[in-house]
Amino acid sequence: MIQSNVEGIGPYVLPAFMVAAIPALLAALAYAALASAMPRAGGSYIYASRGLHPYLGFIGSFSQWFGLSFVIGVIAYIVVPFLRDICTTVGWDYFGLQLEFGWIRVTLSLFLIWLFVYINVRGVRFYEKTLVPLMLIMFALGSVVVVVGFSFNHHDFRIALQNEEAIVLPNSMAVFDWSVFFSAAALIFSSFIGFDSIAQAGGEAKRPSQSLPRAIILAITIVGSFYFLFTAAVYHAVPWSFIADEATTKDISAPGLLTYLLPAGLSVMILVGATIALINALPAMLLSVSRLVFAWARDGIFPRRIAYVHPSRNTPDIAFHICGIIASLGILGCHFAGDFFLGVDIMLTSMMVNFLLMCITLLFISYRNPELSSQISLFKSTFWRKMIGGSGTLLIGALLVVHTAKDINKEVDAWYFHSIWIWLIVMLMGSIIFWVQYRRLARSGVNVKELFNELPEE
Repeated sequence: MIQSNVEGIGPYVLPAFMVAAIPALLAALAYAALASAMPRAGGSYIYASRGLHPYLGFIGSFSQWFGLSFVIGVIAYIVVPFLRDICTTVGWDYFGLQLEFGWIRVTLSLFLIWLFVYINVRGVRFYEKTLVPLMLIMFALGSVVVVVGFSFNHHDFRIALQNEEAIVLPNSMAVFDWSVFFSAAALIFSSFIGFDSIAQAGGEAKRPSQSLPRAIILAITIVGSFYFLFTAAVYHAVPWSFIADEATTKDISAPGLLTYLLPAGLSVMILVGATIALINALPAMLLSVSRLVFAWARDGIFPRRIAYVHPSRNTPDIAFHICGIIASLGILGCHFAGDFFLGVDIMLTSMMVNFLLMCITLLFISYRNPELSSQISLFKSTFWRKMIGGSGTLLIGALLVVHTAKDINKEVDAWYFHSIWIWLIVMLMGSIIFWVQYRRLARSGVNVKELFNELPEE
């Protein structure tokens, strides 16, 4: 994906990955610190609305909600090429060809979205029984990719490619370009968004003030390291030039590239693992975005009816269905735009802005809300808070500038294929919703200052 979207990155994907990991880690530390003081459903919305300003909390989380909901559809949409690769590898060429048809791809993607909406509304126990086994399978089969990738080299791949397709792969040279490098780092930053889902469920965790910060730091460390090993293994086995050439003509999967080196059975195994890794993201992301909608409704920024919780399942059913609808629009957007990277770019802009707000909140919460600031149990020293918040603000802000400049300068067929304009429209919509509802709350007699200074009930 990086090779097709950032032309010229060539062999420098891994260094770009490491650069992207630094601001992501700082954002994770900011999240962890704020979660220790404000363990409530809605995570980032609660942190910024109570620790910075209610408008910034809503507008940042609103764009985050839209971006993540949209990209849930993107993930469901790109699962289908993985299923196609599995069919092709096991010799089911007919079924693989069927998955190339647009209406079949859209139908399967919509089925996945609403399957996981159903799993989420069934309740946390059903969710846990689905997600934990998928996670274990993902790590186990993903580890096979790591072992296989480091067991072969480029010479092995060239021989396998020549034997199977009679293609002689020439040696390729690449010229390093700083602007291309940082554009790739900005895009790779999107790999690290998952940890914020931990914060959104808030008080639903056991001992949330302690468990949420630990979970966030463990997630960014373990999963980030696993992603890096996975990527390094693939590039160790497959020449970057082949990946770049293939990515310009079709949707490819990293495990699919390794099928040239492996027997069919092992190829299918790692393709299944990669497919599960993608599918595994869907229920967690749906849970995350539903809690944002729930938190807005509970504060009165959205209609309070949306905060309805099912009496026996204890799930915000209406919020889940709203998020499912937006995710479905993401699938249709990918299909009609012909490029799922539009959804990725919208999500990336939204998440960068949100992570930036988390770092700024950590910087200023002691001035804006001293009482909640005193509840932070991680990084009690203001020096470390300023170091983490300040460094994160600078680095994430720099990546946001690079990403925005790249998007504005990109040649597209119409203005609405620039993700920044779509994001700005979403921000405008969010601003209108907030100020209309905020003033309505004030006119109804609600003490809005008190409301946004205190944490909602658990």
